[in-house]
Amino acid sequence: MTKSFAVRVAGAVDRLGPLCAGIDPSAQLLGAWGLPDDADGLRTFCRVCVDAFEGAVPVIKPQVAFFERHGSAGIAELERLLVDARAAGLLVLADAKRGDIDSTAAAYGEAWLREGSPLAADAVTVHPYLGLAALAPLIVLAGRTGRGVIVVVRSSNPEGRLLQEAVTAAGAPVEEAILAEIAAWNDSDQVPAGTVGAVIGATLPRSVFSLSQLGGVILAPGVGAQGATPHDVAERFAGCAPGSVLVSTSRALLALGPNPSDLRLAATELAKELADILG
Repeated sequence: MTKSFAVRVAGAVDRLGPLCAGIDPSAQLLGAWGLPDDADGLRTFCRVCVDAFEGAVPVIKPQVAFFERHGSAGIAELERLLVDARAAGLLVLADAKRGDIDSTAAAYGEAWLREGSPLAADAVTVHPYLGLAALAPLIVLAGRTGRGVIVVVRSSNPEGRLLQEAVTAAGAPVEEAILAEIAAWNDSDQVPAGTVGAVIGATLPRSVFSLSQLGGVILAPGVGAQGATPHDVAERFAGCAPGSVLVSTSRALLALGPNPSDLRLAATELAKELADILG
C-alpha cells in the first residue's frame, strides 16, 4: 500500500460520507434476522452486510468478539468477511481492542496488520493502558503497511470514565495525555502522518485537547442506540480535518435488517446526513 490509512479514509469519506457501519452478529441479532447462532448464520449475516454496504459506506467495523465466540469456525467467517469486504471496496476496521507489552503487541500486529495475514484489516482498535509506548511495534508495522491503529481513548461507556479521567502524576487526565501522545506519533518521522487514530465517543462533551491537532482518524461511536445525534457529532468534532471523523453505528442500523435494500437505504441516508452536517 502506498497511501497512509488516514489518506485512504479521507478519500473514501469524500466519496461516500463519514459513516462506519458496525458488523455485530450477536446471538440476539442473528435471531432477530431469523438466522442460526452458528458459523452458517455468521456467513449469511456477513454476506447481507457486504451486499448492503458496498458503495454505500466507506468503512465497516466487525466486532471481533462476536466471531471469536464461535471458535475456529467463527474466525474462519471473519477471514471470509475480510476477503469479501476487500473485493467490495470496503475499508475494514477490525474492532479487536488488543493491547499488551511490546513483544505481544508485535504479535498482535503480525495478526492484524501484516501484509498477507489472513486477518489483515485496514486498521485495528487497541487499548493503551499498558502504555502507548508498548504499542510501538504494532504502530510501526501499521505505518509500514499503510494501515492504522485506532486507540481507545475516550469511550462512550460510563464504566470507562473513572479510569480515563483519572489525573496522571504530571497533572493531566489520562485521556488527554494519550491524545497528546497520539498527536506526537502522527507528527513524528517514525510513521506516516495519520497512522494513529483515536476512539472518542460522540456522547461525550468536547475534549480539552484540541482534536484538530490529533493528526489521525477519529472513530466516534455512540450515534443511534447510545443516544448521540448527527448534530452532536458536528458540535463535538468541529474543526477536525475533512474526512478524519468516522461516525460509527451498529445496533441501530443493523436492527433494520435482514433486507439488504433496507440496510443500504438507511446507511445511505445517514451517511448523507452526516456528510451534510459535518461539511
